[in-house]
Order: sequence, then structure tokens, then C-alpha cells
Amino acid sequence: MTVSQYIINVKDVNKISALWYFILMQTPFRLDDLLLVIVVISSMIVAIVFPDFGSLFKFLPVYCVMANFFLSYLSIELRDVWKALKGHSGQILAFTVMKLAILPIIIYFVFYYVAPAYALSALLLTGVSTGVVAPMISNMVKGNSSLVLVVVVITSALAPFTLPALIKIIAAKEMAISFFSMLRMLALVIFVPIIAVEVLRRLTLKLIAPIMKTQFPLSLLFFALINLGVFYRYAPFFKKEPSVIIHATIVAFGLAAIYCIVGIFFFRKSTLQNQLAGAVMLGNLNNVLVIVFSSEFFGPVEPMVAAMYMIPFFVIVIPLRYYYHRKTTSLSSLP
Repeated sequence: MTVSQYIINVKDVNKISALWYFILMQTPFRLDDLLLVIVVISSMIVAIVFPDFGSLFKFLPVYCVMANFFLSYLSIELRDVWKALKGHSGQILAFTVMKLAILPIIIYFVFYYVAPAYALSALLLTGVSTGVVAPMISNMVKGNSSLVLVVVVITSALAPFTLPALIKIIAAKEMAISFFSMLRMLALVIFVPIIAVEVLRRLTLKLIAPIMKTQFPLSLLFFALINLGVFYRYAPFFKKEPSVIIHATIVAFGLAAIYCIVGIFFFRKSTLQNQLAGAVMLGNLNNVLVIVFSSEFFGPVEPMVAAMYMIPFFVIVIPLRYYYHRKTTSLSSLP
């Protein structure tokens, strides 16, 4: 081998190494995230295949989702929220109106004409609050996490009022559901954990750190119990119509793509960090709440779509990291 051939081979190895490094950096799943998706899907399957076993947990979903929110809210400091709110109040107000009122209506009617069986699923997922782990996802894609944190708190506080109102106004002709029943259920699930966390902070801070150390294994347990207690009741339907599971997955990925595009477009005149935050605030939504809420008031399709959204919930990190990489590379190449 000549010296020139050796140099070329070394360059090829370096290119391959750089390519693999880039691919690894784009991987959305940590081991914990992958384990979470496995638990969610496997617990759904167990509930559908063994509905008698799943029925043992039918009283637990609401309490498990409250416990899960309690664990998630432990990492949110309200003083950090107020600090971030001062610098982004105008953007946050406009984004919140778009997220909780305008976009859900648009998405609902798009699906109503394109895929009517999934229109209500699209409305529920689009109109629900931003997920409490969204700031962590924002950190992973280098978004404006302080902006995300504020929107998490604000949408969590407003969703118990706005989501039932949207359902009642838009889908009132198709279903007879009490507005106050929906409001009561959402308020219970969201506000009780927030109040409990604030009470705990004032009584004793010493307990917070030990509880947070057990957050992940407890969350896995709660996710499994939620799915077991929800999906057992739809076992006959899914056994008869297994294709719905595939359709629900396609709908979930389609919605995630729409959310990312709309989030980036909303902040198109702002910084790259805000564009990524916009995608995260729409794409990383509170799908677990939709699973429990929709199982109380609607049919089998809505909880299934919400459950399958757990996959794009994490997968959207890939295109967002690629978007960040492409934008920063193009900016650095400018003279």
C-alpha cells in the first residue's frame, strides 16, 4: 500500500466515524425512553389479549395518571416559570391561543373531511396541554427550554377549561357529554397533583429528592397500570378490528409531523431555539392524560391513538436535531 492510498483510507475511516457519530447523536431513544415505549405497548397488548386480567386494574387509571403528574411536577419550580414569563409574555400568549383554541379546530375539520373516524382523536391530542417532560426534550434538541417550561404550566392550567369547551362546541352534535363532567375530571387530574407538590415544597423539601430518585420506575409502573385498566374494555373491538392499531399509529405520526411543522412556522421570524421550542411545545403533548380522559368519555379509537402517540413523542427528536444541525451548518457557512 502506498502512502497516498493509506492517507485516502484514513480519510475514509474518519468520514465513516463522523457519519456514525452523527447518526448516534440523532438517536432519540435513551435506554429509559425505549423501555418506556416497550412497557406502554406491551401493557396494551396484555390488556387486549387478557382482558380479565386487565379488568383487575379498572379503578386505577385516574389515580395513576395523577400520581404520574405529581412525580413530573416535582421538577418544575414556579419561580422559574415567572422569571421566564417576563421575557416572553407576548409570544407565550399568542402561542397559547393558537395551541389551545385555533389549531385544534383547524386540525379537527381537516381530519373530519380526510379521516373522519380520527377527527376526535386529532382534536383531543391537539387541544391537550403540553407534556411535563417537554422541557427535557427541548434540552435534547437545543430549544428554548425556559419558554417551553412556561407553556407547560400555562397550558396545564387552562386545558381543563378549554378542552371540554372545544369538545362541547365542535363535536356537540355527535355526542351528549356533560361539559362539567369533563371539566371536573380534568381539573381533578391536573390541579390536585400541582397543589400536592406545592404543599410538599412548603412542608418539607427533604422528601423531594428521594421521591425523584424513584420517579422512573414508578412512572413505568403507572403507565402499565393505566393501559391495563383502560384497554381491557376494548379487547373485543381490537380483536375484531386489529387494523385500527396500524391506522392509529399512522395518525399519530401524521399529527406529530404537523405539530413540528406548525411549531417551527409559528416562530419562523424568531431564533432557531424558539423554532425548536415551538415544535416541542406542540409535539410533546400530554398524551397520557388523553388516554385516561378519552377512555372515560369516548370509544376505543381515541385512547389507542393517544397511546400510539408515545412512539412519535420521542421519535420527533430525530428530525428536530437534524433541523438544528442543518440550520447551524448553513449559518456557519455564510461569509
